[in-house]
This record gives sequence, structure tokens and C-alpha cells, in this order.
Amino acid sequence: MIWIQGVTCNANIHSFLNLPSLPSLLDNLDMVYHPSLTSLHTLEEITLLETSCDVLIFEGAYDPLLKRNDVLVKNILKHYSLNAKYVIALGSCASFGGIFKASAPERNSGLIFNEKEEFGPLLDSKAKVINLSGCPIHPEWLSYTLNMIINKREVPLDNLYRPLELYSNLAHHGCTRNEYFEWKIDTKGFGKKEGCMFYEQGCRGPMTHASCNKILWNEVSSKTRVGTPCFGCTEPDFPRSNLYSTKTNMSIPQDVPLGVPKRTYLTMTGMAKTFSIKRLEGKLIDYETTD
Repeated sequence: MIWIQGVTCNANIHSFLNLPSLPSLLDNLDMVYHPSLTSLHTLEEITLLETSCDVLIFEGAYDPLLKRNDVLVKNILKHYSLNAKYVIALGSCASFGGIFKASAPERNSGLIFNEKEEFGPLLDSKAKVINLSGCPIHPEWLSYTLNMIINKREVPLDNLYRPLELYSNLAHHGCTRNEYFEWKIDTKGFGKKEGCMFYEQGCRGPMTHASCNKILWNEVSSKTRVGTPCFGCTEPDFPRSNLYSTKTNMSIPQDVPLGVPKRTYLTMTGMAKTFSIKRLEGKLIDYETTD
């Protein structure tokens, strides 16, 4: 395996290094090059373009003018992707352009997408590409993908080349606040244990394909479980402006949960708001008062 970097903040490396099962995973890999782990080759040797790999991991946004060790990253990517069996676009920047696409859209993109538009250096090799979007990537998602490859198992993908096993769920699924969401009981601040964050804090959980609340971070928690709204970081349009607010038109959310017709959702919302769920409302009031 070779791990190379485009325009990146290194967050995906830091996430990967926190994988609980990292030692056993590394026992099944020949690490040809990694920026932080002991490897068979140095960056200087990798940029000579004289070796190859079965799995190429690319972290960060693609920039055709970026260099590593005075060699254009586009040439490094072209050489190693040519013979690799799999290319993993690691993180939202490598998958869709991410934050760096937002800052320099004329230069930065993902490997086969700029948001949802096919635009990138590996369009001709997209059958090899697996997008693992996230900002940063959940380490267990990378572990799952690498273990599937190591064990010669097929990795079924969605239409954005993301593993179905990891991205067919919504971040909303498994959220401990779902009962508050159903009854439209909102929390008014961050870090609260009770209440829904969809209306007041801009939570994108109902519209975001991710298994954060199914496969917990460090096997313990998730953003919504600690009182932070989902930012939708696995989706092609990340980052959006005003991350902490829900866009509304005449108090009606601009975006509604995936799979629910807007008219149906508004009808269900109107009905839910006619009820007073004292058990849930009381828990929210008690918590905010104590806090």
C-alpha cells in the first residue's frame, strides 16, 4: 500500500492512527510508503516513480500544480494508479473536493468528482476508485475497506463510488435524539443531551449518508451524541455556508429528510406539533435548567 497526499490538513492520517485495531491491520499490509508510519520506502524514493502498489490511498484534494519532493502530484498519481488494483480517495477532499474545493474551485477537486460533477484526474480509471468521504474519515470505514480488499471480497458501491455497507445508512439512523426529532422538540444550544438539533442548530443527519451513529467513534460516541449537529461532511456539497443553522422559507425547512416527500413531511410535522409530549419536554426543561 502507498499513501500519498494532495492538498490536505492531515486529519485523515490522525484519524487512521486512532484505529483501535491498527496493529493487527498493519500486520496484513506491506506499507510501501506512508507519511507517518514506518515504511519500506521514503518519499524521495516514491517520487522516483520506480515502484508500484496494489492499493493506492490518496488523501486531500487534487491540485494539478501541487508538488511533492519537486515532482508534480499529478505525475505521482498517474504512475501509481496505473498499476494499482484499487485507489481509495480518502476523505471528502479526495472524494469531492471538500473544503479546498470551496477555497480554490478552479484548481482543487476530488479524484473523479467536483461535488457531484464528474471532473478529476482518474475519470478513465474510475472503476478502480473507492470514495471514502468524511471530514475526517471514520477510521473504521477505512479498516473495513482495506480488510475487504485484503480478503479479496467485493466492495459494493453506491452511485458516488462509496461502499454501500458504510454509506447506505443516514447519520440520523441510530441517533439517540430521534424521538425528539419525531415530535419536533428542539434543543436551544450545543452540548445538550436532550432535544433535536435539526431546526435550531442545522443538523444534517436526516440528509447525510453516513454510519456515524451505527459505527461509533472510538466505539463510544458520535457528534450528535455529544450535542454537536451533523455537518453532512460525507456529502458532495460539503462544506455549506452557515453550518449551524437550518435554511427555512417562511419557517419551513428548505431541505427535508431523504426519502420523505416534502408535502408528507410538512403534514406529519404539523400533526406532531399539535401534541404535547410532557415526558420529553420535561426532560429537556430539567436538563437545561440544571445546566
